[in-house]
Amino acid sequence: MLESKSDKIFSLVVYIILSIFGLSIIMPFLNLLATSLSDQVAVSNGSVSFWPKNFTWSAYQFVIQNNQFWNGLKTTVFVTLVGTTLALMVTTLAAYPLSLPKFKARKFFLVIFIIVMLFNGGLIPTYLLINQLGLRNNRWALILPSLISTYNMLLVKNYFETLPEALYESAKIDGATEFQIFIKITLPLSLPTLATVALFYAVGFWNAYVNGMLYISTPSKMPLQTYLQTLLNMAYIPAHELSPEVAESLSTESIRAATIFSATIPILVLYPFLQKYFVKGLVLGSDK
Repeated sequence: MLESKSDKIFSLVVYIILSIFGLSIIMPFLNLLATSLSDQVAVSNGSVSFWPKNFTWSAYQFVIQNNQFWNGLKTTVFVTLVGTTLALMVTTLAAYPLSLPKFKARKFFLVIFIIVMLFNGGLIPTYLLINQLGLRNNRWALILPSLISTYNMLLVKNYFETLPEALYESAKIDGATEFQIFIKITLPLSLPTLATVALFYAVGFWNAYVNGMLYISTPSKMPLQTYLQTLLNMAYIPAHELSPEVAESLSTESIRAATIFSATIPILVLYPFLQKYFVKGLVLGSDK
């Protein structure tokens, strides 16, 4: 079927708008990369835009040799992997019973979840709770407060409700328990939505820096994003952290840009593998 002239104009406008939107996302990354690969003179003069000037790898050499960066990366990887796994477990275990019409108290618990989503306990009570549980300066303080998101739980619950009840009934006739139905039927059929929710959780854990500021006092235990936040707030990099060669050839801005770009790479590498589930999971999870 041939497109009309108005359809072609509409398509062209859409392509232009999407191209501008895409460039607005890509250009800051290009500027960040160019800054990280430029020397002190070019960055100080403000002559770096989207292409490196006086090319140098010194900023990335500093990042590679910086123990604080690697300690933060290890903590963040641990928190992201363990936190995402546990969050998926808790989310699905909460969503499954709430998706069953026969569960009489489901409306009561849904109201409780909605209230918690809209109104939390507050910063000070949460801090006091973490302190009383003995989790201060502990990696688990970066995981447990963010272990479940009501939005993600509702997304999974809505998808569970779209699964045919005949599947559950036939499984029960064959003698399957509720837990077996959950593990062998519900979860395998929910992989697109679970992949989407896993991406939400992983990005959330990876980007979180506030909990690290509140609960972690030892620099070697700080997550990567908290270290980046500290680095961005520094007027300059302490001299004892820089070798003479790096200090002469690099500006603070180049070191910041290299550290930020290095911290962004892992999540950018992960995203394409889950992208195919992303839109499908959102659509399927919002049917009801």
